[in-house]
Amino acid sequence: MKLTYIYVSVPELAPALAFYRDELGLDEAWREGESTVAFGLPGSPVQLMLDVPPDGGERWNSGPFYEVDDVETFMKEHAGFRWVGDPIDLPGGRSVSFADPAGNVIHVFDQSAADTE
Repeated sequence: MKLTYIYVSVPELAPALAFYRDELGLDEAWREGESTVAFGLPGSPVQLMLDVPPDGGERWNSGPFYEVDDVETFMKEHAGFRWVGDPIDLPGGRSVSFADPAGNVIHVFDQSAADTE
C-alpha cells in the first residue's frame, strides 16, 4: 500500500477551492469533472484530493487513499475487514473503502484500467 491522497469530502467545491487554493496557497495538480480537484502538497508526493460526493454514504467519509496493485486481490486478502460499499470504477481503475476498528474510513484504489490503455 502506498499513501497517494488525503481524501477530503466537501459539500461544495467552490468554497473548498477558495480555501485550499487562495487561502493556503496550494497549487492545483489535476481536476476530474466538476466535483473533484487535487492539490500538490509542498515537499510531499502525497496529494490532497477534494471531492463532492454523490451522496452522504459512509464510503465517502474523509480519509487516506492508498494505491494497491489490485483492488479485488486486496479484498480477498483482507476478507475480514468491514467493507464500506462495493468496489466502484474510477478513471484508470477501481476503488473500495473499508473501516478500521475505530470506524475511520480508509480508501484503496488501483490503476488496473490504466495498464490496459
